[in-house]
Formats: sequence, structure tokens, C-alpha cells
Amino acid sequence: MSVTAAWLLIPCVAFSEDACDHLTATGNAEYPPYLWRDPANPHRLIGANADLIQHLGTQLGMRIDVLYGGPWSRAQEEVRSGRIDMLAGYFLTTERARTLNFVDPPFLYTSSMIWVRRNDGFPYREWADLIGRNGGTLVNNSYGQAFDDYAKAHLSLEAVPTANQAFQKLILKRNDFVIFEQFPGWALAKKLGVKDAVEALEPPISREGLYLALSPNSQCLPQPLRNRIKEEMQKMVASSLPQDLVTSNLELWNAQQRESVKP
Repeated sequence: MSVTAAWLLIPCVAFSEDACDHLTATGNAEYPPYLWRDPANPHRLIGANADLIQHLGTQLGMRIDVLYGGPWSRAQEEVRSGRIDMLAGYFLTTERARTLNFVDPPFLYTSSMIWVRRNDGFPYREWADLIGRNGGTLVNNSYGQAFDDYAKAHLSLEAVPTANQAFQKLILKRNDFVIFEQFPGWALAKKLGVKDAVEALEPPISREGLYLALSPNSQCLPQPLRNRIKEEMQKMVASSLPQDLVTSNLELWNAQQRESVKP
């Protein structure tokens, strides 16, 4: 019986190796300089997070494709289901930790801001100043466990699928404010042509770490590979590479925007 069992396992092993000759990753596609859709190939994501993940693949000796997984809420579901192997940039919360495996430590930190119409804001110094105002956010987005809990208990937030829609609602005065990260917010405002019409209020509502998160349902991430991913991520985070990639991708994003507005 043991010989029979061993032979029965061979096709499964061969199939697994064929199916997992590379890994896939996705993330928030409206998130420059961390992630955005490649103008030359909209099915692909580029940015600092994508570069970091592809560097990880080089260290592992395998290809990692960073794909457009749809709007942010759908991209998260693609990874939870195992259809895509990992999320390249995710804030850690208790609920999210129940469905995905987070790789410590975070590879970057990003600040989340309160965005308002310029010259049409309101006094803001702490979370309580948002009570009674109508805010905008993204579906299934997080700004850290502490703020998420506070917002659920005290704030009125309307969620939309994309940051583009959230900023448009702000400009149209359908929301008093929008919560979105600092660099991606400025990049989006510039792209939409509203950078002079909006501003971010200080202080940030939170400063959270961006983690690599692995799908527990992936068929391509056995435990030994997960252990290697953690080891390689720790090496990269200890270096200047993550921040260097942010700087270079800020330059790339700005160059692409200049190119897109040429007559």
C-alpha cells in the first residue's frame, strides 16, 4: 500500500511544480508611487512595491508577476481566495490577520491624511474634530486598527470603490473630507487636475506600516517558501532599498505625468 500511495502522489507533485513555476502579487492600483497601472501594459502594476516584490523574486530565484487585480476591494479578495498569491502593501488589522499571513516587519510606512477642498476646510487637530462631518473612504480600506475602531464607533464615512471617485465626490461637495494616504493623494490630485483645489490637513490621522501579506489559500506557497520569503524581506527592510525605490518611483510617476500632458 505504501508503494501504491507513493505512486499516486507523483502526479500531484508534478502538477504542483508545473503550476507554481512563478508567483503572483497584486495591490492597490491607485497608489503611486507605491503601485499604479503600467501605461504600456494595464494588466501589470508598477511602482516601489512592485519593484521590491520583483527584487524578492530575484532573491528567491523565481519570477513574481505583479498584476492588476481590479479595484482595491476586489484585489484583496483575489488574494484571500488564493487566486493571487500575495498583496504587495497592506495595513495590519486584527480582522485582516485572520484571513491573510502578514510578513514581519513592514517594508515601508505611510501617512494617512484628511483631504479637504482648499479654503473650504475646518479646524482639525484630532480625530474628534471629524465627528458630525460626512467623510469619504475606499471600500475595504484601513487606516490602522486604532483609527478603524474609532471611525466605526464615531464617524460617518461613505465608501466608494476607487480613490478617483472619492476625490471627485469631495470636489463636488458631496463629502466634507476624504481619507487617503499622503503621497498617493498628491499624485491622484495632480492626475485629476485638482491639486490646487484640495489640501491635506495636519496632523496625519495615522502612520501605518505597509506589509507583504500572503494568501493562506495559495497552492504555490508551501511553508519552506514562506520562511524564505520572511528571511529575504527582513534583509531588504534592513537596507535602504525600500526608501530608495520610493524615491525613484516618485521620479518615474512625475515623468509619466509630464509625458502624458505633452501636446
